[in-house]
Amino acid sequence: MEHMSNPTPPLSPIPGFEKGRIYTYIGEVVVSVNPYRRMEIYGKDTIDAYRGRELYENPPHLYAVSDAAYKAMKRRAKDTCIVISGESGAGKTEASKYIMQYIAAITNPSQRAEVESVKNVLLKSNCVLEAFGNAKTNRNDNSSRFGKYMDINFNFNGEPTGGHINNYLLEKSRVVQQQNGERNFHSFYQLLRGGSDELLQSLHLQNDPAAFIYTKEGAATATSNNDRASHKAVMSALEVIGFSAEEINSIYQILASILLLGNLQFESDGESVQILGLEAVGHVSELTATEADSVRKSLLFRTVATGGGEVIEKGHTEQDTCCGRDAFVKALYERLFGWIVSRINSVIEVKDYDPVLHGKNTVIGVLDIYGFEIFDNNSFEQFCINYCNEKLQQLFIELILRQEQGEYQREGITWQHIDYFNNQIIVDLVEQPHKGIISILDEACLTVGKVTDTVCLESMDTKLAHFLSTHNLIDKSLDFKKHFRIRHYAGDVTYSVEGFLEKNKDLLFQDFKRLMYNSANPVLKEMWPDGQLSITEVTKRPLTAATLFKNSIVALVDKLGCKEPYYVRCIKPNEMKSPVLFDDARCQHQVAYLGLMENVMVRRAGFAYRQHYARVLQRYKMTCEYTWPNHLMDSDREAVEAIVTQHGFQDDVAYGLTKLFVRTPRSLFTLEQERAALIPILVLFLQKIWRGALARTRCRRMKAIYAIMSCYKRYKVKAHFWEVERRFANVRTTADYGKSVEWPTPPAALSQFHNNTVMWWARQIVKNIPPSDMLEVRAKVAALTALSGERKDWGVGRAWQWDYLADARDSPQTSSGFARVSKELRNKDDHSRVLFSGFCRKVNRFNKSTDRSLLITDKYVYKLEPKKQFKVLKRLPLDALTGLSVTDGVDQMVALHTSSQDDVLLCLQRGDLGANQDRVGELVGTLVDHFTRTLLYTTNKEPNEFLLLSADHRVKFDLFVEIKMNNKQLDKGN
Repeated sequence: MEHMSNPTPPLSPIPGFEKGRIYTYIGEVVVSVNPYRRMEIYGKDTIDAYRGRELYENPPHLYAVSDAAYKAMKRRAKDTCIVISGESGAGKTEASKYIMQYIAAITNPSQRAEVESVKNVLLKSNCVLEAFGNAKTNRNDNSSRFGKYMDINFNFNGEPTGGHINNYLLEKSRVVQQQNGERNFHSFYQLLRGGSDELLQSLHLQNDPAAFIYTKEGAATATSNNDRASHKAVMSALEVIGFSAEEINSIYQILASILLLGNLQFESDGESVQILGLEAVGHVSELTATEADSVRKSLLFRTVATGGGEVIEKGHTEQDTCCGRDAFVKALYERLFGWIVSRINSVIEVKDYDPVLHGKNTVIGVLDIYGFEIFDNNSFEQFCINYCNEKLQQLFIELILRQEQGEYQREGITWQHIDYFNNQIIVDLVEQPHKGIISILDEACLTVGKVTDTVCLESMDTKLAHFLSTHNLIDKSLDFKKHFRIRHYAGDVTYSVEGFLEKNKDLLFQDFKRLMYNSANPVLKEMWPDGQLSITEVTKRPLTAATLFKNSIVALVDKLGCKEPYYVRCIKPNEMKSPVLFDDARCQHQVAYLGLMENVMVRRAGFAYRQHYARVLQRYKMTCEYTWPNHLMDSDREAVEAIVTQHGFQDDVAYGLTKLFVRTPRSLFTLEQERAALIPILVLFLQKIWRGALARTRCRRMKAIYAIMSCYKRYKVKAHFWEVERRFANVRTTADYGKSVEWPTPPAALSQFHNNTVMWWARQIVKNIPPSDMLEVRAKVAALTALSGERKDWGVGRAWQWDYLADARDSPQTSSGFARVSKELRNKDDHSRVLFSGFCRKVNRFNKSTDRSLLITDKYVYKLEPKKQFKVLKRLPLDALTGLSVTDGVDQMVALHTSSQDDVLLCLQRGDLGANQDRVGELVGTLVDHFTRTLLYTTNKEPNEFLLLSADHRVKFDLFVEIKMNNKQLDKGN
């Protein structure tokens, strides 16, 4: 409540106020005194200290009531609201910021990105709304000139998922006129002082608020706000919220248009009105994306439709032109502010919310609305603001005083009635249908003919009781036919009736609406949907400003009435904004009209908590052995009595007809502690039951799976047998005994059986091979095992002769000489068979080659000189071979590796061999077969088993031979 006419009473320092103790409690109502200085009691440590605590556990604080509202919302899934009230300058806006800050800090511990985004938008919206809705007044540097109610939506986890903002009665008259020492809205000064030179130049503005009529009054006014820093903060907040660059530019273009329109000057020659300086009109048309001629016509003429449907242009007088221009800029700013609020809502509103999927959506509402105001000259705006405070005070009375006392009487609780001031009669005086002041104003606005403010005042004198004016009360302070006085709960307020009807009608010519609707700027076009109607269309008369405001306040009160309320009552300690002075009389007056004394008396005599027996039982039944999990008593009341008796609270409770009443919060807190201690035990119990159910379900499922798997395995085994039987049904009649038939892939369970079957099938084929061919077959199988996939041609398609030096067909001139030498060596070294013999060329370390012969027996490897009757040049024990290397080409290079001597590098023939004459495979196969059979004999394996190995089941004999494939020349020792 702003008192500008009362003298300043004597001031006195209060120790508690000086020491920063600015909060106290009346039950769950927080009383806050504006400290007029920065307090270090809002940091992270303080937030942690109040998180999850009960009201009485810590010193009084805004955070405590914020936490109480949050816990009530989360525990009981009940919508709550925090109503912040008090005079202008008492700290309501700052209190709402700290409440929002606390709620943001204690939610979303998992740091989910989408929740953080919602919190950032909710917090940043305060900065934007303050810039466009707050202004400096004579009593407050940051006075809210609009009412704001914000709903914050929470999911079942208590995380904010969105919100919605409602704004009420923006004081748009401030755009065109301010009282001495006050400023226009912050947004204008932030743009002019904080905007860059390029931005101001593009908007046709200059960096001086004194250069514009609408901001001239506040240009030299000192303020604690830094307009340049605030402009940067607002720009950043708009980007965080989600405004596009085009939308931000449109906002400032509208602000610039308002300032330029305010500087327009008009002159009249008695017949018509002209605009002085059309350059400004061009700038306005550029900024609003309209035609300059249309702007000029909208300012100077009014388009009207006659009764016959003819459209004519009616010129304005100079006064009408100025009034029309001012009405236009007020509407332009009001719609800009409303569009910003709706744009923020489009970002933070909860979309596609499904209660079945997401759980119940609960709400915490925060109301920050203008305080009671008394100026030297109180006009229509003060009348609406004070009516709003009357409604909120009546809500406080209904919920805190009358409703609480009435509940005690209904429940049969012994109670001594406490008297309180009921201001319902004043509310009815303002809003009663057909009889209230608003109805009289609307009736006067609808009356055809010249109805003045004075005539309206006379109508009020005639129709209204409890109404004071010069007509029904002799009061020298009231001007005749100009003033009327209402006895509000906060004191008597004298209103000047001048301008009431004009402001209530809120007339704006349709020409301006059509001008803005036809703008090429989509933001402006969106703000003026009613401009799409043509001049000839008949429309319903719009509701008056007072009726619209009354409807919105009634809806607000209904919205608050269905929530569990928590109150913050703000007190203004002095008029001098001093951090140490405390005006006793001033504060006592506020305490009286806020109803705090009656609230104290009700709280002292009453009970802190009351709840239906069923709800109490549902929440606390686990704390008593007689009520968990279900009681066997006759009624829920008896069960609740058992809980109270077990905890020893009999002297601190009262039993109503349907509810339990608990006097002190400490008893309730004890119950909450007991419940909190038992919750983990119950959770573990439920987890155990649920895990057992899951385990049993999983066990049944696994049994079913194993049964299906068993049946399926049997089916796969049978199916494999059926397939083998089908494929090999007639192989006995084929020439190759089914050698060309492909075996089906066996299931894993039959892998060993499959191998045994293949071996049996191989025996059936092998047993028909003549014994004389078995040696060659074994050698070819061994070569296949070693060289398959490594060497393209290895002589498998021809007959292997082994002993080529003894074969007269291969070397007729030398066969007799070799036979003699071979016989001598057999007698001398006692070898049983020749594994391989043939001509070759030996290559030494200097890459020189010489004709030699190679003889390999089952005991030795001989290097012979064919030109000297096969003289033995070198003899190596066969066991000395550690490896054998060949290439993957068609050459016949072979490297024999030894353990103690130099490797032997040679080419197996002296000249070119014909097609299919590769002997490398024959040498490799023979040696691998020999060493393999040696291994099989040492491990007690059957020699014939080696023949059963196919190419898909290759055996590596690393102990005896290593096949090394190399494309490079095989040097010695490689």
